[in-house]
Amino acid sequence: MIDDTRQRLIDVAGAIFAEKGYEAARIRDICQQASANVAAVNYHFGDKKSLYTAAVRHAQSCADSENPETVWPPEMPPVERLREFIRQMLERKLDANKPAWHMEIMLREMAHPTEACAAFVEDSVRPMANGMRAILLDLLGPDFPEDRGNLIGFSIVGQVLFYYVHQPVIRLLIGNDEYDKLSVQRLADHITDFSLAAMGLGPTMRQ
Repeated sequence: MIDDTRQRLIDVAGAIFAEKGYEAARIRDICQQASANVAAVNYHFGDKKSLYTAAVRHAQSCADSENPETVWPPEMPPVERLREFIRQMLERKLDANKPAWHMEIMLREMAHPTEACAAFVEDSVRPMANGMRAILLDLLGPDFPEDRGNLIGFSIVGQVLFYYVHQPVIRLLIGNDEYDKLSVQRLADHITDFSLAAMGLGPTMRQ
C-alpha cells in the first residue's frame, strides 16, 4: 500500500498555512489533522519552511498542471496559439474542483513573498513566460523591443488573473447568472481579441 503521508501533510499544511499564515501555523496542529507523527515532517520535508515551500509548489503546479511550454503544431498561426495559450491558462486557473486553499496560499505568497516565491517562479512562471514570449515574438517580429514585449505579456496574463482572483467581486457586480455565462472559451476569445486590438493586429473587438 502506497504511503500517502507526504501528500496528506501537504494538503493539510497548505490549508492551515493559507488560513493562518506561515508564522501562526503550528507543525503539531498540521500533523494532528493529517494523522501523522511530528517526525514525519522532518522525514519528508526536513523542516517547516520546506513543508511550506512544498505546499506553495503544489498549489502552483495544480494551477499550471499542463506544460506551459506547449509544443504547438507548426501549421498553427501565432494568433491561434495565443488564443489557445490564454484558453488553457483560464481553464487551469478557473478549475472549480481545486481546493480553495490553493488560491489563498498563492495570494498570501504574492502579498508577502518568501523563499517559496523564487521556487515557483522558476518551476512554473518562467517557463510560462518563455512560452508567451515565443508567441509574441512570432506576432510582433524579432525587432520588437523586448521590454515592450514583456509589458504586453504581463498585461495579457493580468487579464487572465483578474478572472481568477476577483471571481467573488465579479459575481457581486454582474450577478451569478451573468457570471455563469462567462465560459472559458468566451473569456479566451475576449482577452485574445482585446489584446490583438491593443497591439494593432486584429479587428477592434469581436461582437
